[in-house]
Amino acid sequence: MPVSKSFPLEYQQTYEITSTMTRTSFHLLPTGETVFYRFAGPENAPTILLLHGFPTSSHQYRNLMPLLSTKYRVIAPDLPGFGFTEVPTDYIYTFDNLASTVSTFLRTLPTAPQKYAIYIFDYGAPIGLRLALENPAAITAIISQNGNAYVEGLTSAWAPMQRYWVSGSADDREGLRELLTPETTRWQYEQGTKDPSAIDPLTYTLDSALLARPGNADIQLDLFYDYRNNIERYPAFHEYFRETQVPLLAVWGKHDPFFGPDGAEAFKKDLKGAEVHMLDAGHFAGETETEEVAKLSLEFLGRKRI
Repeated sequence: MPVSKSFPLEYQQTYEITSTMTRTSFHLLPTGETVFYRFAGPENAPTILLLHGFPTSSHQYRNLMPLLSTKYRVIAPDLPGFGFTEVPTDYIYTFDNLASTVSTFLRTLPTAPQKYAIYIFDYGAPIGLRLALENPAAITAIISQNGNAYVEGLTSAWAPMQRYWVSGSADDREGLRELLTPETTRWQYEQGTKDPSAIDPLTYTLDSALLARPGNADIQLDLFYDYRNNIERYPAFHEYFRETQVPLLAVWGKHDPFFGPDGAEAFKKDLKGAEVHMLDAGHFAGETETEEVAKLSLEFLGRKRI
């Protein structure tokens, strides 16, 4: 369901829908975006910001959030171009702008967190790490579930996109459209997974339906091209790690076809205390190994007194 254009523009006002597991809300930003987000847990508890990746939305955290919210306030927004967040027609889809939208969203929430941990996955990694560069003191910890920050983690599956980064050609751009098909979306969930039949079909079906909205394919292709700028940010991310020694847990599906295990191990180069756990799972380890991811995350945050 798209956000109604009749919503007033006072960004402090929210519109809540209650569910049995988490609550959802639309938050209106002063810059014109309307951010859809899920939240759970007490407002006075330490906060975890969950940032989703391609090709999904905050929906991917529907099962994880209730487990984490036993001890934490958890917030999961839909990024522009995904889920039910809406932005002005002149919005430019870059990772810098996605991070700026999330930053504004956090600052303008009625109960804005001053400090928070970030749970980063896929696209959520370069966005969350941009937030960390913007305000290092705000980040209490990082949980990376296949959230890459090192070239070592990029597998051969990136070759077609890397060609597009170099050429910028229309032919190479068109060749990436196959990544937006329902078949490829389902493959991303099932590849490397122990039991594909355990994956809820709603996941890839919803993702595919939202990707198929008019104009969305070109939004995704724009983000594919801009992803090259995330690689250029890697040295800055590494410097942030070395200078802050932020507590980090990497919970990694070791059969991920896009972000290999070397990407998880690479955190140890810059973070002396980085903890790495390899799971017998694929890209969407948080979807298939939800309870194990939650247990590892809660134990990690508990030991770090976060």
